[in-house]
Amino acid sequence: MNPEPFLNLDRVIHEKGRLAIMSMLAATPELSFSELRDTLEMTDGNITSHIRTLQEAGYVAVAKSFQNNRPLTTCSLTTAGRKEFVAYIALLEQILEQTKIK
Repeated sequence: MNPEPFLNLDRVIHEKGRLAIMSMLAATPELSFSELRDTLEMTDGNITSHIRTLQEAGYVAVAKSFQNNRPLTTCSLTTAGRKEFVAYIALLEQILEQTKIK
């Protein structure tokens, strides 16, 4: 078995909380902070930390606005984030193919 694909997994995406966020954002153009938090059953601090890491990597864009006079924070994948997520999934598929029992 070739270990190289495992070594090439993007560590920013690979953490399960960030992988869940990236997966949700890949399926939906934009989600609010509360939608992500509630769906993933994370604390405010936990999801904030993960979103910050993804934002610093350039994978997620965060927009702040107001809706009905209340603050609204929304997240979406950047073009780079979508590209990296697609590459990550392709690498996982390669690993799965390599490890299939024949």
